[in-house]
Amino acid sequence: MNSLSRSSSIILGVSFVLGLAILGGQLAGAVNDFKQYERSVQVKGLSEREYKADIVIWPIQYSVASNQLGALYDQLEKNASAVTAFLLENGIAAEEITRAAPVITDKSAQQYGGNGRAEFRYTANQSVTVYTPKVDAVRQIMGRVSQLGKQGIVLTGGDYQSQTEYLFTRLNEVKPMMIEEATTKAREVALKFADDSQSQLGKIKRANQGQFSISNRDRNNPHIKRLRVVSTVEYYLSD
Repeated sequence: MNSLSRSSSIILGVSFVLGLAILGGQLAGAVNDFKQYERSVQVKGLSEREYKADIVIWPIQYSVASNQLGALYDQLEKNASAVTAFLLENGIAAEEITRAAPVITDKSAQQYGGNGRAEFRYTANQSVTVYTPKVDAVRQIMGRVSQLGKQGIVLTGGDYQSQTEYLFTRLNEVKPMMIEEATTKAREVALKFADDSQSQLGKIKRANQGQFSISNRDRNNPHIKRLRVVSTVEYYLSD
């Protein structure tokens, strides 16, 4: 009886040891498989394109001076009408033209001493603004703006408020193709890395689209916009 119990104990012990060995081997294999699965490479893909702006905002600013406030307003009205007529004659629609309220300065109210006296008591600045998708037409009209100067209109500019602004509003339209291009280029880089490291490229582990940026192509061509996006993609690698 004791001999039978001893044999059973030995068999049970051997089975237990063999079971632990098999389990250990399986766990080791699972760990190796997990490590293989966790191997990855992170790459970036760039998509960069140029598009023409599709909206232009063009403020035409002018100044008027007078010692009589009534005469000042009369001249402002005359100038605004002349600028509007000039734009209409050159193909700009009435609904694309807006007139801002004038900014009037009383020079006598700004004198804080001294004997100097301004030649004109009142000065005013006003702007007529074009907002239109006719970007090419506006750029051509800009070359004829000297015609307003010949009519006695004193054009001003140089400050932030008088700068022409070009907008690109079709970003949602071009986004998908640019994201696809950036992702394709990222995959090409990942494939090259996998080939160089004698690995196989797997599925995407994670991806980051990146932010789109819109800038002028250069200082002399602000109506041409450069769009740019960088996608970051991480791929699994396997042997």
